[in-house]
Amino acid sequence: MSFSDSDSSSVGGTNEYKNFRQTSRDRLLFEMLGAANTENSKPWRVLIMDKVTVKVMSHSCKMADITDQGVSLVEDLFRRRQPLPSLDAIYFIQPSKENVVMFLSDMSGREPLYKKAFVFFSSPVPREFVNHIKCDTSVLPRIGALREMNLEYFPIDSQAFITDHDRALDDLFVESENSRRFDNCLNTMATRIATVFASLKEFPFVRYRASKALEDPTAASLRELVPTKLAAAVWNCISKYKSTIPNYPQSETCELLILDRSIDQIAPVIHEWTYDAMCRDLLEMEGNKYIYEVSSKTGGDPDKREALLEDTDPVWLELRHAHIADASERLHEKMTTFASKNKAAQIHQTARDGGEISTRDLQKMVQALPQYTEQVEKITLHVEIAGKINTLIREMGLRELGQLEQDLVFGDAGAKDVINFLRTNQNASPENKLRLLMIYASVYPEKFEDDKAAKIMQLAKLTAEDMTVVKNMRLLAGSDAKKATSAHSFSLKFNAQKTKQATRKDRTGEEETWQLFRFYPMIEELIENLCKGELSKNEYSCMNEPSPSTTKPAVPRGSTQSATSQTSQSAGGPKSMRSRRTANWARSSISDDGYGSDSILKAATLDFKKMGQRVFVFIIGGATRSELRVCHKLTAKLRREVVLGCSTLDDPPQYIMKLKRLSEPEPPVEAPKFF
Repeated sequence: MSFSDSDSSSVGGTNEYKNFRQTSRDRLLFEMLGAANTENSKPWRVLIMDKVTVKVMSHSCKMADITDQGVSLVEDLFRRRQPLPSLDAIYFIQPSKENVVMFLSDMSGREPLYKKAFVFFSSPVPREFVNHIKCDTSVLPRIGALREMNLEYFPIDSQAFITDHDRALDDLFVESENSRRFDNCLNTMATRIATVFASLKEFPFVRYRASKALEDPTAASLRELVPTKLAAAVWNCISKYKSTIPNYPQSETCELLILDRSIDQIAPVIHEWTYDAMCRDLLEMEGNKYIYEVSSKTGGDPDKREALLEDTDPVWLELRHAHIADASERLHEKMTTFASKNKAAQIHQTARDGGEISTRDLQKMVQALPQYTEQVEKITLHVEIAGKINTLIREMGLRELGQLEQDLVFGDAGAKDVINFLRTNQNASPENKLRLLMIYASVYPEKFEDDKAAKIMQLAKLTAEDMTVVKNMRLLAGSDAKKATSAHSFSLKFNAQKTKQATRKDRTGEEETWQLFRFYPMIEELIENLCKGELSKNEYSCMNEPSPSTTKPAVPRGSTQSATSQTSQSAGGPKSMRSRRTANWARSSISDDGYGSDSILKAATLDFKKMGQRVFVFIIGGATRSELRVCHKLTAKLRREVVLGCSTLDDPPQYIMKLKRLSEPEPPVEAPKFF
């Protein structure tokens, strides 16, 4: 039996650099499931998890991956289970009292449920629990491993994870007497963030958005101190790793910046015009699952099919961060190129035109048919999705609305433009009008003071419940609401009486090819300033601030060139938005059959080998698709892997619902689903 954290690393001891999600997957499959592969063990094992760890596993691995590691059965720790005394069991559980008691109940006595137990805890286990396990003399000989995996986060992208705190806004930002909920949420969130760094063997500079009233904390509201408190809790967890995890770095290797949702309240509600964001915003999707209809072969009702829009689909991987118009054009090009280069497609077209097909051609067609069918289905699926999105954009009048949203943000529109839109677009959906007013309130908070808010809501024909959303959004900003107007807005004078405000400046050196692709979330500037060492120390403090003499630029792994020089090289000069928005990390090569190469993921991974130090950004209260897009964009631009962490990843309807329910009671917890 051993009790330790794994001594392997995503980088240490090997020249292979793995991205964030790959490291998480490999640790679960090989460090944990592979650890039970002993000479005396049988080829099949049972995997037992609790409601949290089953989510961790399902976010990182597929059932086929788990089966390949010799797992024949996946079980819920708290459900009645059939004894399998001839099989070994792998326990992947949280270090809670209830879980330890249940494990001991399984393995103690004369007739344990399993032959041998390999126990892996998702986060640091209290010493008293370890002692409790070791005191049971009947269990001790049956334990094959007892380790801390330190992996309790949920990867949702190759460069993003969530801590799965859906009610973080309620628990952390609502002033209430329920300090227990606040502490539980904050401490669990900190533990899960810390396990990211334990898993990757990274030791970060922990930076955070400081409260404006930090000099006098008694004057600061609780919500303003949330990033400060979370940073302290994360630092407390990470600092212990230096002495408890073998080969853990003793000096800083990366950056962590902790923010809260009030840093940018426009990003969650403004229309984001990428293919990915439009799919989530306009289509009825269940997570990554898109349900569509195909004609029935029997001539009956259409058959329903499911497609997963995720990294394993090379077309999706290439186009997800492209502007919807760009994605539509490139899909058309793909279809045309495929038809002109693919042998099966050419022969099929010859047959349709009435030409004769030789036996040799027929043989080639049969050989190419399976691949041809799969590729046609994938491209056709994305053409259908893009077409449906473009239809909805026209029907909902989103181009006019999107233009007004961006003009408001950049100071090219004001109160008069908003009022004119509301008067002339009475048929706009209540959600879209609410989102417009939320942006308006962020840019012009003074327009929603006193009875002004009620008047504009009346003009928009929105309900009192909708009014609560705007009120709660402004409440979330706290004392920063007015400061945001002065700190991030710029007065554009048209005459002595009237001014227009802006919360963004156009970024220099970035040419915009596509309309409505002007908006960028605030974290883009913050990450760039952080990498250049220009982040304001008054607004962003550091738990372990380096001294000027020890501060070093980020150095690419396996290189002596500084990240600063790399940044300047990659920044270059103004570039076309088409090439800039779809950099090499996302663009596939075109194979002879006219279809995107299936090696995109591998190529992207190889591109990480010469990266500089990682940058982690964590947003309390949820992140957005635009912020995830920016992390991918800056990874290519800065040559540093930028990883986005958040309590949840929200699309606009979800974020609005969260603001709406801020005062509502917490719903009952649903039972977990096992794959």
